[in-house]
Amino acid sequence: MADRILTLRELNRTTLTRQMLLARETLSVEAAVARLVGMQAQLASAPFVGLWTRLADFRRDDLARAIEQRTIIKATLMRATLHLFAAEDYLRLRQTIQPALEAAFAGIAKQRGGLPEIPKILTFARDYITEQPRSFADISAHFADLMSDDDIGTIRYAIRTHLPLIQVPVAKGWCYPGNPEFTLAETWLGQTPAETDQFPELILRYLAAFGPASITDMQKWSGMVKLKDRIEALRPQLAVYRDEGKRELFDLPDLPVLDGDTPAPIRFLPEYDNLLLAHDKRTRVVADAYRKGVYLPGLRVAATFLVDGFVRGAWKIEKAKGTVTLVLDPFEPLAKSDLQALTDEGERLVRFVEADAKAYAVRVEG
Repeated sequence: MADRILTLRELNRTTLTRQMLLARETLSVEAAVARLVGMQAQLASAPFVGLWTRLADFRRDDLARAIEQRTIIKATLMRATLHLFAAEDYLRLRQTIQPALEAAFAGIAKQRGGLPEIPKILTFARDYITEQPRSFADISAHFADLMSDDDIGTIRYAIRTHLPLIQVPVAKGWCYPGNPEFTLAETWLGQTPAETDQFPELILRYLAAFGPASITDMQKWSGMVKLKDRIEALRPQLAVYRDEGKRELFDLPDLPVLDGDTPAPIRFLPEYDNLLLAHDKRTRVVADAYRKGVYLPGLRVAATFLVDGFVRGAWKIEKAKGTVTLVLDPFEPLAKSDLQALTDEGERLVRFVEADAKAYAVRVEG
């Protein structure tokens, strides 16, 4: 039997429901972050917005409390980028992701002049960080004295990618400061990450959150390479589809594919939202014509909004004279009803992000 062909809109709606973007759901913060298999978190505020847009009645304190209670942690994971992760998942899955972290380091080290003595660096770093949490400014100064002939940037990246470091939160703002301190997983969570490889679980969890997806999609999301043979071993457990370009897509057999006409509400996504980063071919959410408005110089990813399930523009917040304004920048002309829905949802968003402002406004550019 020929593989079923999934239309672009079917892929869009199926991915959105798995991402909790068709209807806000009633889940705990821990359950939501686990379902998403982590949330990219270069900007401290981004996961808060990402959960606000996905969960019913979400409050900032909900995530802040989970971070304080250490059931949610922040660490370097997929694609060697900072993620919020459920602590239980971090301990279980980090070792599976470690090869991608090491590959990312090897690429940077090669660009910067070669591989330093990794075991020596990690021994020094572990001893130093075990004494007390350290910022990377502290670590840089420490290694400038210990290994003055080596490139400090390469040393920092070796430590970030090889040691199970967890960012230490603070009890204010968005929980993580601009110059954070780091500690070891065993210090923060009372145990070290498991040493077993949980690759099948990682892939099945990815498909539950982002599928149906191709092998190249899985590689792009995880940062891991040459996964074809490992995915082939899982084929008997998976459903197989094709997209309209005939690319092979894998999925969990017990999860439905949604009709392409399923209604999709207005949704706001924060910077670096994983929905925009978890696939190699991203047209299921971002049209090729709008890529430059989403994927910005310096590896930045814009805060965006969805209309009819697809990215139709970007947003930002401006502050002036006590008024906080949500600025909408549509990539195309929008219907009056969509603009009204964006304004209504946007006002709720800006009140969430800037709860202490004296006045609020929403402005549409162009």
